[in-house]
Amino acid sequence: MRVKCVICDTIQSIDDNLPLAKKLRNRPIHTYMCENCHDRIKENTVARLETGNFRFYRTSPQMDKEF
Repeated sequence: MRVKCVICDTIQSIDDNLPLAKKLRNRPIHTYMCENCHDRIKENTVARLETGNFRFYRTSPQMDKEF
């Protein structure tokens, strides 16, 4: 299956039997992101988290108060 990265527009080929390929075929809302773009976004997010100026909400604030 040929897929196109939504960020850098590179076209790659993935195996048709992978769960990701099935997800992309059956649910058009899902998009593909290549490993280079995924790693770059991950590194930038980690760098922003380390600065302390970026708030990353993993849970809702209401749940934090209850526990």
